[in-house]
Amino acid sequence: MRYTLLSIFIVMIICSCGNEKPVNKFADAQLTKIADLQDRRYGDSLTSYLKHVNPVYRQSAAMAFGSLQDSSHADNLERLLFNDTDSSVRKAVAYALGQTPSFLAEQILFKAADSEKNSSVLAQIIESYGKVCKEWKLEGSFGDSVLSSAIAWSNYRMAVRGLANQRLNKSSSELLKSPYVTTRLGAAHYFARGAKDFDEYQQTLIQTARHDKSPDVRMAAILSLKNVKSDSARSTAEYIVKNDPDYRVRVNAIRALQDHPFPQIKKILIEALQDSNVNVGVAASETIKSTLTEQYWLELNQIARTTANWRIQANLYEAALSVSNHKELSEEIQSVYKRSENPYQKAALLTALQHSLMSYSFVREQLIKNSEPVLKVSAALALVGMNASKNFDQSLTSRFAKIYEEAIADGDIAVIGIVASTLSDSTLGYKHVVKDFSFLREARSKLTLPRDFESIQPLETAIAYFEGKKITTPLTNEFNHPIDWTTVLKIRSDQKALIKTAKGDIVLRLLVDEAPGSVVNFVNLAINKYYDGKLFHRVAPNFVVQGGCPRGDGWGSEAYSIRSEFWSRRYKTGSVGMASAGKDTEGTQWFITHSATPHLDGRYTLFAEVVEGMDVVHTLEVGDTITSIDIIDFKVL
Repeated sequence: MRYTLLSIFIVMIICSCGNEKPVNKFADAQLTKIADLQDRRYGDSLTSYLKHVNPVYRQSAAMAFGSLQDSSHADNLERLLFNDTDSSVRKAVAYALGQTPSFLAEQILFKAADSEKNSSVLAQIIESYGKVCKEWKLEGSFGDSVLSSAIAWSNYRMAVRGLANQRLNKSSSELLKSPYVTTRLGAAHYFARGAKDFDEYQQTLIQTARHDKSPDVRMAAILSLKNVKSDSARSTAEYIVKNDPDYRVRVNAIRALQDHPFPQIKKILIEALQDSNVNVGVAASETIKSTLTEQYWLELNQIARTTANWRIQANLYEAALSVSNHKELSEEIQSVYKRSENPYQKAALLTALQHSLMSYSFVREQLIKNSEPVLKVSAALALVGMNASKNFDQSLTSRFAKIYEEAIADGDIAVIGIVASTLSDSTLGYKHVVKDFSFLREARSKLTLPRDFESIQPLETAIAYFEGKKITTPLTNEFNHPIDWTTVLKIRSDQKALIKTAKGDIVLRLLVDEAPGSVVNFVNLAINKYYDGKLFHRVAPNFVVQGGCPRGDGWGSEAYSIRSEFWSRRYKTGSVGMASAGKDTEGTQWFITHSATPHLDGRYTLFAEVVEGMDVVHTLEVGDTITSIDIIDFKVL
């Protein structure tokens, strides 16, 4: 349903009766219109608000451009950054320019850094500059907590874009010694996520990883040591795996060991499999997968047989099979698969079988005969994994082509996307084998946007590949789901939502003032009991737990999409974001973060925060059920 401004105005009059305090900022019709223009991506219409006499409207309009990410409006934003008397407006402009990389944005921010006097605005300018500049050219000393933090995060933003260098290494190492936690956190993430050739600073990182009072800083610092191949770095990671009280730091310490020879880290990894927190055990089994060598496969196979946690067991089986390709082991995995009644365990075991080409007939059978989406997806991925292996028997190419055609004809949207990506891989040679690719066109005719966005992308790429063409226009979702403003006007700024699980309760505070479209989408789904009984299909240790997928495998969506809504709020422990396959593709899936995840900032809509039950979030595992989600004290008229 589309809501006119007249209907919104009528609802606001009703809500304002009795002089009650507005439930959220959208009781102001102008703020509603600005947010609606943002949702519809009407940049030209938004620019008129940049000149409005009310600074609240100018600030909201400026922030809206952080979601539009349209560089053609940079000149309009520039005027505000240099001339607006309201610091909140200038800060919003600086954020929006950082969200819109361009040469003009870089030049504007560079000049503004020299003239801005307000430290909060200057901090945003500095961090945004790190998002868009090609080379750091700012000069000056920034010593207070606000500006030193801005430098740390600007360094980080450059590093994640591949622009780390020795000057930034030195700067970030000095910032690691700051008395301010936010500064040290940015500096630690700089080294963890993009810095290069920083061995000379390993002692500073070791000290930070072992002794910093903030677990967020410690976990970033220890993760950085994965890029330092010294005995000191390894022994530090091993010490932290055994001694740090925060499981998230222990998880990252295990990951820091992944590039060391398996014989050196074998003992600590096997011990970590029994950690009191299952996420540590899962992380250890994942590291074993990437480091195991052939001489130890029998020992790990024995451990797998006696391991109670199915996810750890599947990872150990996969590790052993990947280095041995042992026939009896693949048969053992198939036997465990047949006995299991847990679809996620079965899916993990199918994933393990990607390392056994001799098992392709068994895996193909699971792909075709199963109706469970997560099993079809895992079977497809296992076949693709076999196909991509250096040990793949090229005489099977024609056979695999037939399996792929059969799989696409079966019609599962996720399988279509997975298989299409493989068929268009020029290194695999299917263009010379598949002469009639009409089955690809037929599959495409049955898919629709926005529901099947993730499958249509690779399918259209495959069709173009076989036709000898190139796709020049990227696939995008058109505007298809206006914000339900009538319901938005009933959602309080401090609105809470209760997620019930078998592990305990989780309470969220919904950020309707910052992400109205995402919040009302979540609220409407919740009040219609959409999430009740759905599963947490993804748990990445010390990253996220993710749920809301109607298929239970991460590929599910409904027949609509909502718009991305970006704000300057950072992802921290307990942030709740919308999962997506790219900008403006969000729908029903969401995730909760285990810890600070700055690489998600400004890229994934952050629409809620955990206010109670974070201890429950840390215990959730793949396959745990969302019993219900209730919007607390929320009345639907």
